[in-house]
Amino acid sequence: MPKMKTNRGAAKRFKKSASGRVKRGSAFTSHILTCKSRKRKRNLRGGSMVSDVDQKNICRLIPYK
Repeated sequence: MPKMKTNRGAAKRFKKSASGRVKRGSAFTSHILTCKSRKRKRNLRGGSMVSDVDQKNICRLIPYK
């Protein structure tokens, strides 16, 4: 059986944590930053975990990560 292919778009956006959950970065950080407050931009720096509903589908996209 051939190897599965990793979805390259997903590989750039998601990483697996040590416990096996999927980490993601925050949205709304790339442009139009002048109208966002300093506090809002600072809080967007940190990432978070993918919700449990989406976890299974994203793990299929990044099988070897």
